[in-house]
Amino acid sequence: MKFILIDRVTELEPGKQLSAIKSVSLAEEYLGDHFPAFPVLPGVLLLEGLIESASWLVRQEQDFVNSMVLLETAKNVKYKSFAAPGMQIQYTVTASAIEDNTSSFKGIGSCGNEPIVEAKLVLRHFNLADDNPKLAHVDGTIVENLKQRWTLLYSG
Repeated sequence: MKFILIDRVTELEPGKQLSAIKSVSLAEEYLGDHFPAFPVLPGVLLLEGLIESASWLVRQEQDFVNSMVLLETAKNVKYKSFAAPGMQIQYTVTASAIEDNTSSFKGIGSCGNEPIVEAKLVLRHFNLADDNPKLAHVDGTIVENLKQRWTLLYSG
């Protein structure tokens, strides 16, 4: 199962900050098991929403130069509440630094005015061809798909 935890990018300050939203729906498959009598978005997926938001800021700032933008570390992760079906999460990530191969962020996810997740993130960015030049075509395909998804997420 592929998770896409961002429905729309609502604000973008290139290289500095990005805000996005996620609407939690009872139709999401994993909610059937987490938990049947009290469905809530799993904490790891709340964190993934922050990671995805930060990765879009990196991609946009670096003009999609890398196919891979992955979590390296998550520190000071704090879960403060739940996100249940019908709720909308506002993710906001602020860049501390975006460098060639790594970036760092502070992120917060809120429902209304109530914070539900906070974290400090370090992301690593690279291309598959960095280790295996034969994978350059895969990098190209991934980047093109990401550019197409970006046009669906952000209309600014």
